[in-house]
Amino acid sequence: MVPYRRNLLALAIFGLIGCSSSSDKNFQALAKKSLEQQISWKSEQVEAVEVVELTDLMNIPALNLLIEQSMATNPSLQQTVMALKIAYADSIATNSDSIPELTANLSGDKEESSNASYDADLTVSWELDLWNAIGNSTSAANKDIASNIASLQSTKDTLAANIMRAWLQISLDKQLLDIEVKRLAVLENNESLILEKYRSGLGELEDLDTAKADSASTRSTLAEYTETLAQNKRSLTLLLGQLGSEQSFSVSDQFPQVLTPLVSLPNQDLSRRPDLQSAFFNLEAEGFRTKAAYKALLPSISLEVALTSSSSADLLTSPLWSILGQLSAPLFDGGYLRSQAEIAQLTAENAYWIYQETLLTAVNEVENALGQEKSLALQQQHLTDALSSALRSFVNYQAKFREGLVDIADLISVQTTSFDVEAELIQVKYNRLTNRIDLGLALGLGVSL
Repeated sequence: MVPYRRNLLALAIFGLIGCSSSSDKNFQALAKKSLEQQISWKSEQVEAVEVVELTDLMNIPALNLLIEQSMATNPSLQQTVMALKIAYADSIATNSDSIPELTANLSGDKEESSNASYDADLTVSWELDLWNAIGNSTSAANKDIASNIASLQSTKDTLAANIMRAWLQISLDKQLLDIEVKRLAVLENNESLILEKYRSGLGELEDLDTAKADSASTRSTLAEYTETLAQNKRSLTLLLGQLGSEQSFSVSDQFPQVLTPLVSLPNQDLSRRPDLQSAFFNLEAEGFRTKAAYKALLPSISLEVALTSSSSADLLTSPLWSILGQLSAPLFDGGYLRSQAEIAQLTAENAYWIYQETLLTAVNEVENALGQEKSLALQQQHLTDALSSALRSFVNYQAKFREGLVDIADLISVQTTSFDVEAELIQVKYNRLTNRIDLGLALGLGVSL
């Protein structure tokens, strides 16, 4: 009967091991297969320009210095750094489970008319990791650290991109403000011309009122743009982790030459994206936790070695050694361990779907950015042509107005068109540059600061 019972126990243990492995679907393999099936993008550019990091797109020394400073002062980034440090501390706590534990106790007692007595013991306890359950938990903790490192990189990349966008936004505000200043100068000149003609009896009062109304409206727009510029400067200082009064940067009123990241990366994939890396590490971590949860159903063995001494004289003069081995196995716990294993399995599957969502989002971001690049390039070309035509028309109508061949309404209409087209062109240029930053992020370009 004894051999039979041993065989039955062995079958039960192997059955539990089989259960732990079969319940854990290979979500990591499914995730890798999904990544391999994602689209590869090819550049249509002929020349190759080296673009290694996100900051290479604009390559402005003053801007790069601000980005470097923000890595040490941005509060959101520092919170992510703290989360990484916490993950490191958690991993140390998890790794300690695989190391023997050493404890020492010392107590003394003295009563009247008797010698002092002492009790001392030194105990070493250790749980044997038969099924590598502790190893799985340690691996999960290490994957958590890897995920946090990837999240930190993602936060750094996003911060750098936001500072670059804010820089471009301030440059846009300055250019739009300059257009309104030029518009106001032209409108005020119109007022002078109309007033001169009115005094000469060649103009009408309604034309003067219209010109004054346009000038006043432009002054209102100037006030709005001035405050918008100030707010965007304060927003940039907020990203830098500074107060608005600490502004120490100067942004050019001309856009930089921003390179398209695809010219240096002819065949693109998404493996560079830190958010995708973080999601995959989370998936791996949950897989290890699932294995550890199922192995908690298996028997465990722990050893304890104790050295004790009880004496009224010197300590440890006649110590006693004791060795205790303990085999324990969960028999009935109301289904708690089984439910924890199933929860871990479902959590792992949920991590897989989070990874899938992240991958789909990444592919969508790249495709949208590529589509926007083509659309904005066409818009920029058409608006450039439109601005050339509008400026020529503006000059012609100005000359005809001075000769009395057209009225003031026609002149103001042409002037408004030329300034509006110029503002649209600048806005499209800004949109195209920020879209290239988005494209760089979508393809995994980041910073190494």
